[in-house]
Amino acid sequence: MTSRVVILHSAKNDLKDIKSYLIRQFSASTWQQTYEALKQAIRHLETQPYAGFIPEEIEQLNLSQYRQIISGMNRIIYEIRDQTVYIHIIADTRKNLQALLLKKLMQ
Repeated sequence: MTSRVVILHSAKNDLKDIKSYLIRQFSASTWQQTYEALKQAIRHLETQPYAGFIPEEIEQLNLSQYRQIISGMNRIIYEIRDQTVYIHIIADTRKNLQALLLKKLMQ
């Protein structure tokens, strides 16, 4: 069964931030490699939406519909509703997830 994947505006903004950072700090080639890996991980969610795990920080909030998958140094936080996967956050794994969630709630 195939799920529909929707990348929300917040996650698209995250991608722009990651792109800017990687190109500025490393190279366009590094960005391309990262972007290809992210696209592959997101495509995987079309057929395996439950492949990700529930991060402890989210589990503590009793939000079991949210999961994450890791792609390189990035985490993809997504929600499963019916046959649709909504991608909310794409961020560096070294960033504090609780701070990211709070920031997203405040926006």
